[in-house]
Amino acid sequence: MTPSASRPLRADLVLPCLDEAEALPWVLARVPSGWRAIVVDNGSTDGSADIARDLGATVVHEARRGFGAACHAGLLAARAEFVCFADCDASMDPALLAPMADRVAAGEADLLLGRRRPQGRDAWPAHARAGNIALARMLRRRTGLALHDLGPMRVARREALLGLELTDRRSGYPLQMVVRAADAGWRVTETDIPYLPRSGKSKVTGTWRGTWNAVRDMRRVLAEPPVARPARTGGISA
Repeated sequence: MTPSASRPLRADLVLPCLDEAEALPWVLARVPSGWRAIVVDNGSTDGSADIARDLGATVVHEARRGFGAACHAGLLAARAEFVCFADCDASMDPALLAPMADRVAAGEADLLLGRRRPQGRDAWPAHARAGNIALARMLRRRTGLALHDLGPMRVARREALLGLELTDRRSGYPLQMVVRAADAGWRVTETDIPYLPRSGKSKVTGTWRGTWNAVRDMRRVLAEPPVARPARTGGISA
């Protein structure tokens, strides 16, 4: 794993994985030095788990299919104070999470999201981008958060994330994290990240049907009534 500039802060990086053998070498090579990569295998048949293990990652197996199921299994396996999430398809550079984690540690945000900026026409299909814009608008009406993207790259404190008691185990998991964080009074912000053409075909946004199913899951999350949640933790002042 490539060394970055001097960084005393360490984190666990959760990488949900379903048949990402082609992307794994690049992704794991970009994990910041000293961090632990937790690859959550969600039923791969292409040897992804063995590849990840051989490359030094901690491998967790999650039998229940679903993006949220894989993400949450990784969160439960994490032990570091800070937990980061990213896709495992080479569409985003894990090295970018190091400065994001520094910002959370410095108190700039309690949950920091990567706002995807597509690099090339093939990086983000039009239907997926349209669905994301619609969801961002619905999120603003529900929470007041002026976010532009609900992408998977993000960082927060582990104990605070566990306190959100996330229940979605499908495509709504990333959105539920943001909604419940907003309900708990967290500072939720975003920062630009380059979004690269992914390796292989997306299991969610690769088709109109997959995108629609994801939007349906997320609309269900937005329909949840606000619930009082523990305030953010970690000694960050308001």
